[in-house]
Amino acid sequence: MGLTASVLAIDAGNSKTDVAIVTADGEVLATARGAGFRPPAVGLDTAMDTLADPVGRALTTAGLASVTHVSACLANADFPVEEDQLATALQARAWGTTVTVRNDTFAILRAGVTEPRGVAVVCGAGINCVGMHPDGRTARFPALGRVSGDWGGGWGLSEEAMWHASRAEDGRGPATALSRTLPAHFGLPSMYALIEALHLGQVAQSRRHELTPVLFATAADGDTIARVIVDRQAEEVVSMAVVALTRLDLVDEPAPVLLGGGVLAAEHPQLNTMIQNLLADQAPKAIPQVVTASPVLGAALLGLDRVGAREGAQGRLRAHFGV
Repeated sequence: MGLTASVLAIDAGNSKTDVAIVTADGEVLATARGAGFRPPAVGLDTAMDTLADPVGRALTTAGLASVTHVSACLANADFPVEEDQLATALQARAWGTTVTVRNDTFAILRAGVTEPRGVAVVCGAGINCVGMHPDGRTARFPALGRVSGDWGGGWGLSEEAMWHASRAEDGRGPATALSRTLPAHFGLPSMYALIEALHLGQVAQSRRHELTPVLFATAADGDTIARVIVDRQAEEVVSMAVVALTRLDLVDEPAPVLLGGGVLAAEHPQLNTMIQNLLADQAPKAIPQVVTASPVLGAALLGLDRVGAREGAQGRLRAHFGV
């Protein structure tokens, strides 16, 4: 590519969108942030309009009408057919000559590696895992929740904690401090009161995610049930990582396993220690690493890969994002 080669990097999750305009030398010309990208909830056209706001601001700041390549890592791009649909929608916006769309988990992976090689497990509101090999192969999961075999993530952990706490309080299950700590987070005296408050809308359903840190704090205080839930989350993370490594023929050689998303980035000692121990047993050459870099960095690096960036561009870009 010539001197005018440039990348529009988009990392669009359910809660926010980050964009960056980057030259082929790795110089960041502009960045912008916008609202979350939720096509299933608002429809594709409205979701694309949501992207248009931060993209437009970034292009204006960079003094560009369009770029050479659009590298978009998007939430809800769970199947290749969805990636194709989103790529078509992005192409219609004419923000770039070429467009590549990937699931947003790929941004976490690429942000944490120096080449497109390794596996990333993201545990945020949900859980997902992807892998990349330098020969172009990828590994991925549908990651649609329990219907596709997934367990955990922040939303799932809070639900599991409430299930055990409710049964402990009414006598159907073993005792756990969760039956006290979960309602106490909302200033309520019992699980019965919390269930009623959620049912009647006195506590918004969206606030259930606040219970995940309470679960980890209760586990750290030694509660058996809470610790069992945390251990199972570690088992699920490692199960996905080992399957992805195996699919890519990386399980028997040193390969990074990047851990991202709010649950894993918080580095809860029990969870991360259990993950390290299980990986040491099931994939001893894997190299676990928590990734806290901005995912838009990963989208930008994938874009630089695509345009054949000059030597040193990756380092310059990483330096901009402080990694």
